[in-house]
Amino acid sequence: MDASAEKLARAIGARVKHERRAREWTLDQLATHAGVSRRMIVSVEQGSVNPSVGTLLRLSDALGVGLPALVEPPEPRSAKLTRRGEGAVLWTGGSGGLGVLVAGTEPPDVVELWDWTLAPGERYSSEAHAGGTRGLLHVLEGAITVELGDESYELGTGDALTFFGDTPHSYANGHGEPARFSLTVHEPGVGTAHGTEHR
Repeated sequence: MDASAEKLARAIGARVKHERRAREWTLDQLATHAGVSRRMIVSVEQGSVNPSVGTLLRLSDALGVGLPALVEPPEPRSAKLTRRGEGAVLWTGGSGGLGVLVAGTEPPDVVELWDWTLAPGERYSSEAHAGGTRGLLHVLEGAITVELGDESYELGTGDALTFFGDTPHSYANGHGEPARFSLTVHEPGVGTAHGTEHR
């Protein structure tokens, strides 16, 4: 991990440990609620791994805090300014693509704002999110293919798509130029049903 990834991993680990202890949960209890191995939780809390987005979503759902809260210090803020380049890089593609969480709200109705870039040939696949999750996607540059279950949508620059995120879905760039899109995810009721639904 580079320095920024190490800093983010430590921040996530501290927040997971803080939230787990606030609930007086053991490592095993969090593992059961999140559907994540105890070994992975230990590694996350130690800041020694850069967990996948899927793992972070499972942990944030189980803890009832929402993904944005896991990448910030636990102090409450009335406003949070994120300057360009300061978002949490939670996915890195093999050819340089990035999935950056740039802003988010607190539970129970969590809204996440993402800035995605996909290099030519890159693809990001997501597990199904919790029931009722909605996505708003707007292509800023290039073109992508969005697959939602058995459906496929081709989007070019300026196109937008509103979709339900409670089925497996993916974003792919099968073109010769980089693509960039913004993604807003709304997940209602985070923390109201621990361990019953996972992203």
